[in-house]
Amino acid sequence: MRQVWGMSGWVEAFLEMMAVERSAARNTLTAYEKDLAEASGFLAGRGRSLDDASAEDVEAWFAHLGARGLSPATAARRRSSIRQFYRFALGEGWRSDDPSRRIDAPKQGRPLPKVLARDEVASLIEAAAAKDGAAGARLACLIELIYASGLRVSEAVSLPMAATAADPAYLIVKGKGGKERLAPLNGPARLAIKAYLPLRKTFLPKGVKESPWLFPSRGAGGRLTPRRFAQLLEESAIAAGVDPAKVSPHVLRHAFATHLLEGGADLRTVQKLLGHADIATTQIYTHVAGERLAETVRTKHPLARKN
Repeated sequence: MRQVWGMSGWVEAFLEMMAVERSAARNTLTAYEKDLAEASGFLAGRGRSLDDASAEDVEAWFAHLGARGLSPATAARRRSSIRQFYRFALGEGWRSDDPSRRIDAPKQGRPLPKVLARDEVASLIEAAAAKDGAAGARLACLIELIYASGLRVSEAVSLPMAATAADPAYLIVKGKGGKERLAPLNGPARLAIKAYLPLRKTFLPKGVKESPWLFPSRGAGGRLTPRRFAQLLEESAIAAGVDPAKVSPHVLRHAFATHLLEGGADLRTVQKLLGHADIATTQIYTHVAGERLAETVRTKHPLARKN
């Protein structure tokens, strides 16, 4: 891990600890580094650094975050970065106090995830498959995979070619923190893979005969990126007549979880399928499914009161 900002090695050591001991993902480490860099810049304006900041300095930084009009989630994440950094410094004995301890975390409601209806997912798949040739087969395959298995988009585009050998009923997926889980493949997803595989070489870089990735690309990374998939998914939404503002790769994962719960799956099963470490993360889907089921009763039940 590189030295940052020319200051002490505290931040470097903190990020290394998060990577090694807590298996933080690269995106998480990047966010922590950015948050601490912004805090360091603010403190420098007060003649301080992260090393010697007082509780008043940290309170001023938190107040500055509030004044910037950041979303509650963004502000909470930046506060969390500072708290975890100072707890680490205190635990290492580099400081004798925690200057962030007096700040209460802001209370925030957790927004409910956007969810697509079953017919909207079907329309997305149909629109993707209607595209000419290999591009349509690849896009339909990805949508089917994520919706059938609840994959994160990063997990889907990182699948190795070997994952689909011998037409498996399950994928072995490496998720957050390097943890592996089994992800089921339904019939439509397996058929979509079979339809895509003969066309896969279309996406190989020029002069390359083979790639280890299930979804190779001619881009610098050698495989399809989450960003590019999101763009293709948006095009599919427009073609399907589905509001593109409702559609993203992660919304397909939300649809997987919500539709399972609506179909009678128990929460623990959905937790395992999604790869959530904490069931509290999965519980948000019970609210979505509950609201949708209540709406079905209100609008479809023959004895529901008519307005």
